[in-house]
Amino acid sequence: MSLSTPRWWYDRERRHAPVTRMLLRPAGWLWAAVTARRIARTTPEAVGVPVISIGNLTVGGSGKTPVAREVLRLLRAAGIEAQALSRGYGGRLAGPVRVDPAVHSAADVGDEPLMLALDSPAWIARDRVAGARAAAAAGAEAVVLDDGHQNPALAKTLSLIIVDGETRDHEWPFGDGAVFPSGPMREPLQAGLARADAVVILLPADMAAADPELVATFGALPVFIARLQPAAAPPSGPLMGFAGIAKPWKVERALKAAGADLVEFAAFPDHAAFREAELRALTDRAAVFDARLITTEKDWSRLPPEWRERVISWPVTAVFDDEAGFTELLAAAVIPSPLAGEGMTAQRVG
Repeated sequence: MSLSTPRWWYDRERRHAPVTRMLLRPAGWLWAAVTARRIARTTPEAVGVPVISIGNLTVGGSGKTPVAREVLRLLRAAGIEAQALSRGYGGRLAGPVRVDPAVHSAADVGDEPLMLALDSPAWIARDRVAGARAAAAAGAEAVVLDDGHQNPALAKTLSLIIVDGETRDHEWPFGDGAVFPSGPMREPLQAGLARADAVVILLPADMAAADPELVATFGALPVFIARLQPAAAPPSGPLMGFAGIAKPWKVERALKAAGADLVEFAAFPDHAAFREAELRALTDRAAVFDARLITTEKDWSRLPPEWRERVISWPVTAVFDDEAGFTELLAAAVIPSPLAGEGMTAQRVG
């Protein structure tokens, strides 16, 4: 299922769609109640290796996957055999299956696991406990669980909440706090934060600092700042952009901020499966401006193989302001000892 994200979800002043908000509010209360009951009634299972959960409190668009990739990189750079685990949203395989980018497509395992598998061993499993056990049996010394904060089945050693820190244009990461479908929240803010160990605020490359009010939202939880940095500048010349992620408007903004000559931009629903007719229409529109097509790495992974040579992939990475302090946090979870967390600092703003 692809989801078109309503932009009014992120307007905490409730200036837009007031009637829709009101009509959807009871469905949000039901969603929150069902989520809370499921979490409360499930006993998490340990699998014998540390599990680092990369999650969020909203429906898509926070930047979990770039952070998960960076966590995997930091752990592996420290000599820890870290492997990724994902549900495999959008893929047909139930797993546990180790993802092989040379064999699997996004239709098999989902787009995010394909991205994770480019750098580290990655698994998909609808049953997260079975997936973690498969990774451990294959030699994983730590499992990095992508998008697992609302899944209570697997015991977590460290739970990180990723928050989209962009608060420009009157947008707020949690909107007015309403739960899906009347807002972007997967569960009420304080309920989700109560199970978190630390927060990562992810900023766009051109945003100097996190909003102090946003940082204060997390109280005593350690807060780290990371930034989405383009792996390279956009190519020169006219570009026609498109994206099928939770917040496609952020891709358009990021391309322009990076200096792209963006002549037009097309938004698709999150996890959209690009059809031949849609891609041909994009190509025809780009030809009007003598432009090349460009999209995110995540969207590029869902393109049919014959289209990948015709579309530019524009990857981004998560870079931590306090990489040393964040690595200490990871080490304290993966290698528990009286000294592992000594001197651990969080990047505080304001």
